[in-house]
Amino acid sequence: MRRTLALTAALVAVLAGSAHAAPPMRIHVATGIRDGSRVWVMKGQRVLIEGTRSFADQGYATAGIFFKNKEIATTRSPLHGKVGAANGVFLHFTAKKAGTYKAVVKVFKTADTIAPVATTSLGVHVIKPKAHFGGHGRAVRLMQEGLRALAYVTPVSGRYDDATGRAVLAFRKVNGMARVETPSTTVFKKLFRGQGGFKLKYPKAGRHVEFDWSRQVLVFAQGGRPIRIYHASSGKPSTPTVFGTFHFYSKTPGTNSEGMVDSNYFIRGYAVHGYFDVPSYAASHGCIRVPIPDAASIFNWIRLGETIFVYR
Repeated sequence: MRRTLALTAALVAVLAGSAHAAPPMRIHVATGIRDGSRVWVMKGQRVLIEGTRSFADQGYATAGIFFKNKEIATTRSPLHGKVGAANGVFLHFTAKKAGTYKAVVKVFKTADTIAPVATTSLGVHVIKPKAHFGGHGRAVRLMQEGLRALAYVTPVSGRYDDATGRAVLAFRKVNGMARVETPSTTVFKKLFRGQGGFKLKYPKAGRHVEFDWSRQVLVFAQGGRPIRIYHASSGKPSTPTVFGTFHFYSKTPGTNSEGMVDSNYFIRGYAVHGYFDVPSYAASHGCIRVPIPDAASIFNWIRLGETIFVYR
């Protein structure tokens, strides 16, 4: 999955003879993670610059790449697609150093045009991210932004807390990585590319819940996409979780005598509930455990009669 990030930089363009016409190009950086008004990419990452055009002429676009006020590269590409094509402009460069790059993009309607029909300047900020539990700062915040954009449940505070660790663990589970709560270079690379999300097994089922036993994650879905992804733990081999399609038939708030918190029952005594111990592997007596700090929001989201799909 690749996200398109709009830039705050204004497009400097005027169509001849029409002060109110649509701008001929809308240009943006199509990679990285947005934080406030800035777009950040990872050191060594390929930076994509894309644009949508409103004119039919064959033409081309160029980009002068500046670092520390010095032009270090130029790139050129013909315009692609038809009017309105999202990739009418498709330019790229590699951000080899940490710091701030500026791309000055010019769009020409024809090969022999001297003056560009549009010119804009785009800023790209480059970071070599590192993060650890208990730490704080820009890299942590960008990691949180990247996780949240893919539906992993995390705060965006810039502080690496327990909730952030659980989101990293869920991301690692989904992507078949070691089940720990710390990021690696591979984790950062995926996040800065907008990759590593969860693919629903039942995208046409409307508002529903999925539990993927093989990856031990609980996923809330709506509109054909995941909207929340949680770390969870299901039944151990001796007391396995049941597989199939079920509907939540009972909800019990608070903590019961078994230590189950905010329970959502979907068949017999099987429930999605909060618990004090939620390891990275299947360990329960058959229920689907979630961390207690997540239990209340999960309880509030699940509706009676709603479908849950439990599968391997």
